[in-house]
Amino acid sequence: MNRSRLLLVAFITITFALAATAFRDAGSPVSRVGSLAPAAPMLEPRSGHSATLLPDGKVLIAGGMRRNQDFYKSAELYDPATGKFQPTGEMSIGRVGHIAVLLGSGKILVAGGWVGQGGTDSAELYDPATGRFTVIAKMTIRRGRPSATLLPNGDVLIAGGEERDNEALASAEIFRAKTLSFHATGSMHHARVSHTATLLNDGRVLIAGGYTGDVSSSSELYDPKAGAFTETGGLGTARCKHTAGLLPDGKVLIAGGSDSRGWNGNLSSAEIYDPRTGKFTATSPMNDSRFKLPDEAVQLASGKLLIAGGSREVEVFDPAIGRFLAVSGQMNDKWHYMSETKLRDGSVLLAGGYPNNDQATAQAWIFRP
Repeated sequence: MNRSRLLLVAFITITFALAATAFRDAGSPVSRVGSLAPAAPMLEPRSGHSATLLPDGKVLIAGGMRRNQDFYKSAELYDPATGKFQPTGEMSIGRVGHIAVLLGSGKILVAGGWVGQGGTDSAELYDPATGRFTVIAKMTIRRGRPSATLLPNGDVLIAGGEERDNEALASAEIFRAKTLSFHATGSMHHARVSHTATLLNDGRVLIAGGYTGDVSSSSELYDPKAGAFTETGGLGTARCKHTAGLLPDGKVLIAGGSDSRGWNGNLSSAEIYDPRTGKFTATSPMNDSRFKLPDEAVQLASGKLLIAGGSREVEVFDPAIGRFLAVSGQMNDKWHYMSETKLRDGSVLLAGGYPNNDQATAQAWIFRP
């Protein structure tokens, strides 16, 4: 074989090798959606805590529980610059399953949650400038695990939850940011807890599923202009303790959760709500069944949605192909009621949770797209 032919064969071999690698990488779910890696642990093991991105890029981790009936007043800050957690001020009471919402003022509203066998009506504000919590006016009713949605006008819709164990609420209220006060608004058509609440592009809020005495497939819309709820199409699968996220086209993904069998009824199914038709349509299922998820899935810069918790596997929903794709790397257990927070650089902090034995973890992870 002469020199020119040898060079031609070598060129063809290298070309095919590069093409195969490119094809493999383009077709690999892992290469498209990112990876998961351990981060420094929190100062305390927590589940059912809140995690809120602050204006300076740090993350406020507040409350939660070490185990059942062992609730925290403490809070801590994650600093992406150092990759570590540091202590900050304490809340007035220990609470789990509460709401935490960043207000236009830059302060964090923390309200409700479980304080024992029942919910609480207490509320407080965290000021990042001082690192302190300050008690404010009480909610109109005690609520454990309500939903909270920041409305376009800067106020917060708080809906449902439980006043006592197995006593779901239909009532809702508005926190008015300017006056730091709570006011009743229209009630939902169904009492519910462990539901999701998603702000739509038109300013309405989609309330979906939850526990209403039984696991529900019902959903409804809150209109801030009318201060009232109207019923909309039902879920294809009744579910509670699921997650929801707004997609780039204005539709809403609903994924996972559990049916009436609880721990034995974890769901992998997912569906999409279209505000234009008021209907849910099934989409491809997740790679793993999971429940006790963060209420809100994280929308990545790409428009994909990150799903974490209730499984060792983290996955991403790609609306362009209507499929869930596995992330490279896994967690070491099925952490329930963990938190997920999108950081300024587009990565996501995953923290805490508990496995089946109710003993929370202090472990944290970073997802990088």
